[in-house]
Amino acid sequence: MAKLQLIKPREKRPREKWRNFTDWFNWIIMETEVYDFRYPVKGAYVWRPYGMRIRRLVESYVRLVHDETGHQEVLFPVFIPYEFFSKESEHIRGFENEVFWVSKGGTGEERLVLRPTSETAMMPMFKLWIKDHTDLPFKVYQIVSVFRAETKATRPMIRLREISMFKEAHTAHANREDAERQIKEAMEIYKKIFDYLSIPYLISQRPEWDKFAGAVYTIAFDTVMPDGKTMQIGTVHYLGTNFSRVFDVRYLTPSGDWEYVHTTSYGISERVIAAMIAVHGDDKGLALPPNVAPIQVVIVPIMYKGTEEAIMREVKSITEELTNAGIRVKVDDRTDKTPGWKYNYWEMMGVPLRIEIGPKDVENRQVVLARRDTMEKFVAPREGIVDTVKELLNVINDNMRSMAWEFLRSMTTKATTVDEARKRLDSGGVVEVPWSGDNDCGMAIQQLLDADALGVPMDEDASKDISGLRDLACSDKQANYWLRIARRY
Repeated sequence: MAKLQLIKPREKRPREKWRNFTDWFNWIIMETEVYDFRYPVKGAYVWRPYGMRIRRLVESYVRLVHDETGHQEVLFPVFIPYEFFSKESEHIRGFENEVFWVSKGGTGEERLVLRPTSETAMMPMFKLWIKDHTDLPFKVYQIVSVFRAETKATRPMIRLREISMFKEAHTAHANREDAERQIKEAMEIYKKIFDYLSIPYLISQRPEWDKFAGAVYTIAFDTVMPDGKTMQIGTVHYLGTNFSRVFDVRYLTPSGDWEYVHTTSYGISERVIAAMIAVHGDDKGLALPPNVAPIQVVIVPIMYKGTEEAIMREVKSITEELTNAGIRVKVDDRTDKTPGWKYNYWEMMGVPLRIEIGPKDVENRQVVLARRDTMEKFVAPREGIVDTVKELLNVINDNMRSMAWEFLRSMTTKATTVDEARKRLDSGGVVEVPWSGDNDCGMAIQQLLDADALGVPMDEDASKDISGLRDLACSDKQANYWLRIARRY
């Protein structure tokens, strides 16, 4: 990267949003025209054009990492016959109170469910498509709407009744060993997606009482929001043969026997976009990682009478160079707005990098670069501007990711007494406490702390040393695990 001359130092970003995160979040998604929550149906919202551009960039990467790992995209109907949905008993117990039922179509009676998730929709088709061991592993995914009859208070993009960007993958395997290999691959896929969006995450195995309905076990990704509450941003489920048995999904083995397939499923939703907005934004507005910013660079010409032609010639030249290099560029040449107004506007819209070009810049063969993540300003040579911008966008991505991880780690602590755990939870974040592994004791810990269990840490760098500690709620039991506890959305 060309040598940059710093002309405005790093600025401490205002974080008043921490005091009232919900109001801040609602304000910013409306003000930047990402999302509109005024649609007159509870828990159903509208994606606006700028939000759709962000969403499509996110979805493109989600598709890329699934496609390159051998998943194939499908599209299933939104309707699930009731008799299919009710086949897996644990599944229906887990979802029965959350589903929307279709009981009438035109003048006739119907008995359908609007999909809350698609295990029971896909299994009957898997039975038709999977015949023998050569068909395995079988891996598909789709990005669709799912519907949950949410009875709690809904929140834009976070707690919905129509989840309109639900990516669900479903896979079938010959045995548990191959299915659990797929679980590991799914976890790596999600790490890639969250790293691409610069979202930090905690990986935990959910406790037995909070696993997906119908799963053998569930692994979840959570992040910490600015107000200290956590939000689940992804889940991975090993389903064993629970669904394949009730739907009779079997394959012919090389030895001529019939065996039930082992299945997995894993999903993420628009919560990843909500998390990205929440983690990186500030009181100025959005701060979008360059990877998924609809506009990566905005160029603001600063014109005085008699300089317009020379400046716009330079602006056009730089725009063409950046566009030809695959960089998403916008020129703000509006004449009814001042440069200062434009700076504030594009900072609010989260554009990662601004280029300012005035008469002296043209004369000196230079440009001014302004970073959204640090608010720093630099003078950079006009020559080699494409390489400079590319490298700086990569630096911004890395810095945003680093800052987000630093925040997450600062919000994750350990506590070995009830009073200490309560105190830490009251200040926000995730507390890891000693747990025996007994489900009754785990639920007692939740009640003692008035918080939810995220699960047992599975992160590569998570501490496993629990020696000499007793269960936080059941002091007569030896602790065998750290249990993550938080207040969550």
